[in-house]
Amino acid sequence: MSDPAITEIDRDTFWALINQAKEHRGGPNEWLMEQLMGMGPEQAKQFDDIASAYIKLAHQYGLWSAAAVMDRYGFTEYGFLDFRRWLVGQGKEVYMAALRDPDTLADAADYRKRLFEPLVYMGKPAYQELTGRPIYKIFDLAEIQVLKTKLAQDIVYGTGVNYLYNNEEIPLYLPRLCAKYLTPEEIRTFTALPFCNWDLNDPDIQAARQGPKSKKVKRKRDDAR
Repeated sequence: MSDPAITEIDRDTFWALINQAKEHRGGPNEWLMEQLMGMGPEQAKQFDDIASAYIKLAHQYGLWSAAAVMDRYGFTEYGFLDFRRWLVGQGKEVYMAALRDPDTLADAADYRKRLFEPLVYMGKPAYQELTGRPIYKIFDLAEIQVLKTKLAQDIVYGTGVNYLYNNEEIPLYLPRLCAKYLTPEEIRTFTALPFCNWDLNDPDIQAARQGPKSKKVKRKRDDAR
């Protein structure tokens, strides 16, 4: 039996559309844009708003560590934004698991292939095609903040997912991910790099360094003593 037609975008139908689009291997982006255009500009905007909120909710330093392992450009703000777009495009199961424990991304599709990253963009061209206006003209940050609060109710953030790990700690925090994306020599080089990619005087960075670490990092450090 085929899936029922989606006519309205909410948190559930957003993820359902992502999953359905991924089944259209020949043109998932085009298929998704066609579906959104068929629902009208209001629903295209709702899709874009939900995508934006989920991208913002994934702004966690533990995930930034994962991005640094999976893509060397992950240490940049722009590279991390691309990573989070890709993460949403992988679907709800992968996304939610990664926010609990970024090391689960070792089980996800190879990031270097960038599969399904563009899916989160499709609300923008659908809206512009339908209205003749770019969607950023009606972007409302306050609306996105309200939506973030609502969507966050479904998310379980793992302990330490927003801790800012230094390079030496990252292989302890993400052992499976490092094993998938880095050679042993690359891991040694990675851990030897100085912790200089952040402004340690920034209050947000200081707060991230003072938060709770992942228990497995603490446990492995204690075992090594």
